[in-house]
Amino acid sequence: MLHRGTMHKLNTGASIPALGFGTWQDKDAQEPAVIAALQAGVRHIDTAAVYGTEPAVGSAIKKSGVPRSELFLVTKIWNNSHAPEDVEAALDASLKNLGTDYVDLWLMHWPSSFASGSSLFPKDSNGKVKAGTSDYVETYKAMEKLYKSGKARAIGVSNFSKAEMERLIKETSVVPAAHQLELHPYLQQHEFAEWHKSQGIHVTQYSPFGNSNEVYSKGQNLSKLIEDPTLVEVGKKYGKSGAQVALAWGIAHGRSVIPKSKTPDRIKQNVEGDFELSAEDIKKVDAIDRKLRFNDPSANFGWNFYQDLEGKEA
Repeated sequence: MLHRGTMHKLNTGASIPALGFGTWQDKDAQEPAVIAALQAGVRHIDTAAVYGTEPAVGSAIKKSGVPRSELFLVTKIWNNSHAPEDVEAALDASLKNLGTDYVDLWLMHWPSSFASGSSLFPKDSNGKVKAGTSDYVETYKAMEKLYKSGKARAIGVSNFSKAEMERLIKETSVVPAAHQLELHPYLQQHEFAEWHKSQGIHVTQYSPFGNSNEVYSKGQNLSKLIEDPTLVEVGKKYGKSGAQVALAWGIAHGRSVIPKSKTPDRIKQNVEGDFELSAEDIKKVDAIDRKLRFNDPSANFGWNFYQDLEGKEA
């Protein structure tokens, strides 16, 4: 084993591997990438209906020979399936794509709903995304039934604001097991992260390398987070890269991280990001927060996300 295999506990009692593998983008490269990740020891795979990568993930798992019972599989319901009557069919489609009869964690991808139907991005007559009429509380209640049936062994959300989280908890009966959100050394959201701890909600960090993804136009003129002098300097002490330090920092805070990569070499390096940082080095990374958020599709989705969170531009 090249890494510690750190596990965190969910409020369901299940364990989630702290180091996961993200499969957003590069649909055609995902099958070999997931096989490489599984061979490198990764046991937490993250996908979503909208990524179009569920079939590749399912196929990779089959080919890898890793038993389903050893895996922690996460997928997400898309905005066009938020109507309560569409929720179970959405999960069934994901399960079929993944070649399994349950997921370990099922998340609501966004609090916003789109018009129901087969189109992932339904458009109105002005070419804008056509909003649905379903409230995220109703969607979540439909998800709760599938949690109780065992098809989803845990349920949670992604990309919610604090007010949206508070309302969800108040109006539903199953506290989310996890909240997946943009979180990295340049967007640390300490208070929000602490709030999750107080509620027993696990946090999964997506984009753990911040603006290293070329789709984030906002981060293109900035130097890359993984080249941050503090991360690089801390890494030298351990013989690790800035990227590996960014992962270790998230894990040290009790969160899971889901870096993505297509190359076996980089995948291995990411796996080696599960190592122990000293308390002093964790504090050093805590000090480089810039409150920089790179992912905010509010304009495209017709919903004002993250209203009460750090990094939200007015």
